[in-house]
Amino acid sequence: MTRNLPTSAARIDEDISALAAITEPDRPYTRRAFTPMFLKGREWLAQRFQAAGLTTHIDAAGNLIGSRKGNKPGLGTIMLGSHSDTVPDGGRYDGIAGVSAALEVARALGDKDIELDHDLEIIDFLAEEVSIFGVSCVGSRGITGTRPEDWLGRESHGVTLANAMAEVGGNAAVLATRNDIAAFLELHIEQGPVLESEELDVGVVTAIAGITRIEIVVEGRADHAGTTPMGSRKDALSAAAWIALAVERFATDLAAGEFHFAATVGEFRMEPNAANVVPSRVTMLIDARAERRSDMEHFLAQLRDGVVGIAAQTGVAVPEPRIISDNMPTPCDADVLTALDNACDANGARHRRMASGAGHDTAWMARITKAAMIFVPCVEGRSHAPEESAKAEDIALGAAVLLDAVRRLDEDLQETA
Repeated sequence: MTRNLPTSAARIDEDISALAAITEPDRPYTRRAFTPMFLKGREWLAQRFQAAGLTTHIDAAGNLIGSRKGNKPGLGTIMLGSHSDTVPDGGRYDGIAGVSAALEVARALGDKDIELDHDLEIIDFLAEEVSIFGVSCVGSRGITGTRPEDWLGRESHGVTLANAMAEVGGNAAVLATRNDIAAFLELHIEQGPVLESEELDVGVVTAIAGITRIEIVVEGRADHAGTTPMGSRKDALSAAAWIALAVERFATDLAAGEFHFAATVGEFRMEPNAANVVPSRVTMLIDARAERRSDMEHFLAQLRDGVVGIAAQTGVAVPEPRIISDNMPTPCDADVLTALDNACDANGARHRRMASGAGHDTAWMARITKAAMIFVPCVEGRSHAPEESAKAEDIALGAAVLLDAVRRLDEDLQETA
């Protein structure tokens, strides 16, 4: 379908292609936060912001920000953006599509000489992906006051996170918390196959799933693999396999409902891990994600009951599952969702509401302001891989939706203030 959009697919493609070329040698699309390649990408991006007429700076939290003043000082800031760092051997579009789309909104406003009443900021958050310090969403946690203080002392190769933040232009000693942000919007590739399979242009994200990680330890008994009768064994691996299948069954049942749910046994360690020994111990880590907290509570209850039954049936010992981390779901703001729905309609974007199973900077921004996201399709739902791909035309349409929503919010936020 040919659309007459106010946003440019060519400029977006140029942004993404240029950043894709700034990568670790022999590692396609790798620019991990705090590395020289990340700084090189940041330098290019700052120049791109400035070329769009934005005033740029690095805030105390280490975020790159491009600013465009509004007509009514003190009214507040509408912020758009995502992140430019990548996972190792990652993709060209995760985060980068959102930064480019946000920048394109600023460029489109300039093309049409459109002035907003609110200030507009385009942001490249620092270290959304898990960084070399083992922590993520450093920039968005910094401006929302949710970054743990003990993170600053974490070390990698003899450098602390606080020092690394200084090297990118931040200042961990200065409070970065913002109270002027009236709304925040983020575009992101879906990282899943739903939009492509349903031939839709945009997903309006209703909530970002809460993530709970659970450790289960199965204690069996080591015995000789050749001489111990099958009926006399306490095989920790066999019992753990039953638990893994139970996790899949419980999650599949919950996922069949109206709300997003997923669970994965992502880590699995077996001892003694020898071909001629009956496994004595298995440690497994479950990653569970729920749009609704009630679904997570139901899953945890099923899991506790399930492991008790499997332990009794197999003769192994399974202590109660231990919750390693537990983050609540983050609903997106109803007013911003309405603005996005209306913007989709106005731009002819076929859309649906959907939850995000992945974490994003928006989850932290929603703690201090009205926040929401949109998804655009990615090819075969692939992400966090070199094959990750999306069409510039799809991102341009998403940027047009953002632009329309920004203009609506620029008016609506004043009426509700």
